[in-house]
Amino acid sequence: MPSKPRTIDEYLAPLSHEKRAALEKLRKAIRAAAPKAEECISYQVPAFRLGGKFLVAFGAGVNHCAFYPGAVVDAHKHELEDYDTGKGTIRFRPDEPLPTALVRKLVKARIARIAAERALVLGRHETRNGPQHKRRASDRRQSIHGTAARPVVRRR
Repeated sequence: MPSKPRTIDEYLAPLSHEKRAALEKLRKAIRAAAPKAEECISYQVPAFRLGGKFLVAFGAGVNHCAFYPGAVVDAHKHELEDYDTGKGTIRFRPDEPLPTALVRKLVKARIARIAAERALVLGRHETRNGPQHKRRASDRRQSIHGTAARPVVRRR
């Protein structure tokens, strides 16, 4: 049984020339769209992480290659009509690799989605002046009126 690949180069080495060329092109496009992303192997396929969070992955099947950009596939369905898509997956033939512009667009969309999720988790939202903390309603009332908000009493 062959050993598990520890790097992307180890993953690509045993593949056919056609599949290796298609996946190298995909790798280059991902690297161009996300230069700060780090390469890794995740679930035994080549992947990229950004800030420690999964960004995208790619791999080779018996008769196809695949790109795994995650949930952004649904948002770009109309651009992916010519490809076999599944939940977070785009499958393509090695002799017809994905266009570089499309890969860049999907990677950028994935980066934006990660940033939005991160902002939501941190309880922040982006403004023109940079990230701002969301304030509770009671904090807003206090700052407007200069006094603490009164508790709301509900009657039955």
